[in-house]
Amino acid sequence: MKKALFIASIFFGFQQIQAQNFTRKDSLQGGLREERTCYDVLRYDLNIKINPTEKSVVGYNEIKFKIDDDTQKIQVDLFDNMKIESIVWNNKKLNYKREFHAVFIDFSEVLKKGTTHTITFNYSGNPLVAKNAPWDGGFVFNKDKKGNPWIGVAVQGTGASLWYPCKDSQSDEPDNGATIKVAVPNGLMNVSNGRFISSTDLKDGYTRWDWEVKNPINNYDITVNIADYVHIHDHYEGLDLDYYVLRENEEKARKHFDNDVKPMMNCFQSKFGKYPFYEDGYKLVETPYLGMEHQSAVAYGNKYKKGYLGMDLSGTGAGMFFDYITIHETGHEWFGNSITSKDIADMWIHEGFTTYTETVFIECMKGYDQAMKYINGQANNVRNDKPIIAQFGVNREGSGDMYYKGSLLLNTIRHIINDDVKWWKLLYNYSETFKKQIIDTKTVVDYFNKESGIDLTSVFNQYLTTTNIPRLVLSKSGNKLNYQWENVIPNFKMPIDIMINEKTIRLNATTFKQELKVERKVELENVEVKTKQFFVRVEKK
Repeated sequence: MKKALFIASIFFGFQQIQAQNFTRKDSLQGGLREERTCYDVLRYDLNIKINPTEKSVVGYNEIKFKIDDDTQKIQVDLFDNMKIESIVWNNKKLNYKREFHAVFIDFSEVLKKGTTHTITFNYSGNPLVAKNAPWDGGFVFNKDKKGNPWIGVAVQGTGASLWYPCKDSQSDEPDNGATIKVAVPNGLMNVSNGRFISSTDLKDGYTRWDWEVKNPINNYDITVNIADYVHIHDHYEGLDLDYYVLRENEEKARKHFDNDVKPMMNCFQSKFGKYPFYEDGYKLVETPYLGMEHQSAVAYGNKYKKGYLGMDLSGTGAGMFFDYITIHETGHEWFGNSITSKDIADMWIHEGFTTYTETVFIECMKGYDQAMKYINGQANNVRNDKPIIAQFGVNREGSGDMYYKGSLLLNTIRHIINDDVKWWKLLYNYSETFKKQIIDTKTVVDYFNKESGIDLTSVFNQYLTTTNIPRLVLSKSGNKLNYQWENVIPNFKMPIDIMINEKTIRLNATTFKQELKVERKVELENVEVKTKQFFVRVEKK
């Protein structure tokens, strides 16, 4: 399992996080109580049958785990609309108590620290059907043009325990990976994470498709994809590239994926390090919903269009030469799947960095100016409705600004550092240092501070924990240009670049008014603030 590097959640200057009314159900799903922290998941072995007509799941999950602290009770999670058939340990059925989606399992003896155990959790039921996947969690039961079932699942945020029993927390991932064995009606294929192992005709009208994941994997990344798929195989510098697409789309898929995937892998590996899951390969799997970053089986539903369903979310046109879903969801292989946040309150660690990978790809392919055009176009999508970091321990994400504002924060930090050699090295080493680990915001801030040699704490604080965009206030008196930050947290400091007469000048601005000597003839309106490099507002008075 991947254990969080920092057990304590950090609250460093949460100026604008408002108290909300959370329930026992919320804390059971999002919290880390003793019944969760007392054990570490080592492996999941999932074996289920999915009936498309009944929209049902039946089977079991074998959960192998190690005891970290002596205990006689553990918490495993399964949504309360799903039926528990039995929970078996050492050939004995265990007693359990359900409370909302939490299942508290009692053992007949104390499980000692350091010992390893396996339970078989047998279950059945009709998992939730998504109304609008992937924005709400659940299964999608659709059909292809020939009327064949086409099924997928997306559960990020809602919880993987929506459809299979697990320790449903990002704080723990199975060290030794997982097997996903899924029986589906004959004539259909199931594609899951990792490597294809085998298929077995069960002689009951169903064929079971077996997949194995070698790497640690986040609960919400484990997936099923059921359809009449065609398999397209390719490779890139030793990495297997596999595409599973609807039969009717084979020809267009071959051309479409070839355009983006290899250039993307070349770019991302140069900027973020080797693809993290070589042992499990890389797959794009066509889905009846838009997309999701399912590890080594990325869900693809962009209908073979450029941009985002044929649109550029930046509004600039700079993002129309590539397939948004391919680039964004694959970026998550490094940021989200490899580097994972301990709590979904810190999901900007996934989404801010991954949104930035779009800009990085554009810079790789089209250069710096087009990249800046794209990322600044995204600024129009920032809402500043609530802080990016949410409350911990209650299974809540913060503002959707974690995407665009999170990316703009990274772009701002790049230009604070003001040394692209150092910046790309920092980003590469960040990806490699925390590869396949679980971290929190404090970990990110401490690392960026150390590697940049700059105290960026107040900058992270400002953008992640408040809704206020820093405002640089400029005024002029005689030959003095006055400048200071307003609309910021106490002790905020951030350098920023301005241009006067085509000369770049760095201002080490703080919340205190400072002065810069300039020529008397310089007019305030001719002072240009580099707002394309720094996500700030400017007021001249």
